[in-house]
Parts: sequence; C-alpha cells; structure tokens
Amino acid sequence: MASFFSKKSKYSTLAPQAVATPKKKDFPQGVWDKCKSCGKTVFVKNRDENLHVCPSCGFHYPLTAEKRIELLMDNGTFVEIDANMTSTDPLNFPVYQDKLKVAKAKTGLKSGIICGTGKLKGKEYALGVMDFRFIGGSLGSVIGEKITRLAELATSKGIPLVIVTASGGARMYEGIISLMQMAKTSGALQRHSNAGHAFITILTNPTYGGVTASYASLGDINLAEPGALIGFAGPRVIKDTTQMELPEGFQTSEFLLEKGLVDRVVERKKLRDELALCLDYFSCNDKVQSNKSSK
Repeated sequence: MASFFSKKSKYSTLAPQAVATPKKKDFPQGVWDKCKSCGKTVFVKNRDENLHVCPSCGFHYPLTAEKRIELLMDNGTFVEIDANMTSTDPLNFPVYQDKLKVAKAKTGLKSGIICGTGKLKGKEYALGVMDFRFIGGSLGSVIGEKITRLAELATSKGIPLVIVTASGGARMYEGIISLMQMAKTSGALQRHSNAGHAFITILTNPTYGGVTASYASLGDINLAEPGALIGFAGPRVIKDTTQMELPEGFQTSEFLLEKGLVDRVVERKKLRDELALCLDYFSCNDKVQSNKSSK
C-alpha cells in the first residue's frame, strides 16, 4: 500500500537521448609522426623537406646513403666505385647469410657503404657514405676494403677524401677479419696524408666501436651533426663497468666538441656549404704547397 500512495514527482522526466559524437578523421598512414626527441606531432612532409630534421626541436633523423650523396654532391657528378662488392661468410657464422639477405632486400644496397667520386660546387673529391640500415653499419671486410680502395683512388687522383660515418661498431659475424679493417683503413689514410691530401670525416648518429677507434677519428677536420652519439663503448656499458655517474650529454657531438675530438658541430642544412668551404680551403692549400715545391 505504501508504494501506491507514495508521493509523485512534481516534474516529468524525459529519457536521456544519445549524444552523437563526431567521428575522428582518419588520416592516411605516414602523414603525421611524433618526434622521437621532443614528442611533438610533426607533419612528415615538412620534416622530409627539412632534410629529415624536426622543425620543432631540430632533432636530426638518420639519412640514407643515397640522400647523403644528394646533399653533398653536385647533381649528376657522382660516379660510384665497387658497387657490386658484397660480403661472404668467411667464418660460416650461423644466421649471417640470412641477415645479409634481409639487409640487401631492405636497403637495396650490396653493403653498408656507398663509395665514389664527384664534385661539390665544382671541387672534385672522393666520398664514402655509410648506411646504418645495413646491419647497423657494422664494419666488416667489404666496408674496410671499399674504404681502402676509395682512399687509394683519392691518393692517386690527388683529391680530398670525405667519409660520412654511421655505425654500431665492428661486425661480430666476421670476427678478427672485421677487426683487421681498423688497421687496414688507417694505413690507407696515413698514405693519403703522407701524399699531402686532406681527409674529412662527418660523424652522424650513431658512430661507435671500431669505426670510432679507426678512420672516424682520423680526419684532418672532424665535423659532426648536432646530438650525434659518438664513442667506443656505449654509455650504459661504461656506466655498468665503472660504476660511475656519467656527465650530462656524455658522448654527444657537443660534449666531444668541448673535449677536442670534434672540430665543429654543423646543422644538416649548413653541412653542404661547410664541406664546400673545407674543400675550398684544402684546394687553396694544395696550390700553395705545389707552388712551393716547384720553386
């Protein structure tokens, strides 16, 4: 009975109506991306047109070897050498052949470096560009041989040599044969230097291990891109081994500039002009030396 005589509400109520939520727009995949450094959403086309540098924070993304050559050579002047040289499996290391097949399919390259000669603003020079996509740019017998041949070609032609580095270190699948390339390339660079010709390195992120311990550190001028990590062992390995807190910015190109390993840190958009300036300087210096020797 109590429920029958219960007080009714003064107001009538309406059933709640479903509110239509606007549909999210579906953007095509690859149009937007979140920056790995600052976390901001970036229009991929704008980043790519900015030489693969984040327009918000200046973070330098990796470049393929082909893109590097476009950046650092005059259009149509680059002539590749040893294009078909490819690694074998001297130690019969398990999975190595499979990794080589995957790397070749992924990158379209035969090895982790492209070498050749060309011109920048009319100045001829030899250029080797490592590509990190190919098994981490690891230094093996083929990369060592190609760099040695490139150095010898530059020496015979009497032109400067430039190498762009990007590597995780020596290629463990080739064992001691990989480590031998450190001495081999360094010897070729010494002969190039003895002949009076310039060697310039451009260190990019990352440059580690046997590459840093050999030709990457031997330039008459060592240039580096902003924020590039450069070292022998990685920060985590060093910290675990020494049980020490590492300084802020340890192994970045800016840190190494302060310590003297790097001569200049150059933004990618300025790299072409900076390299051209270096080549022009060495070209003028070669002429002065030539005039002195002829007197």
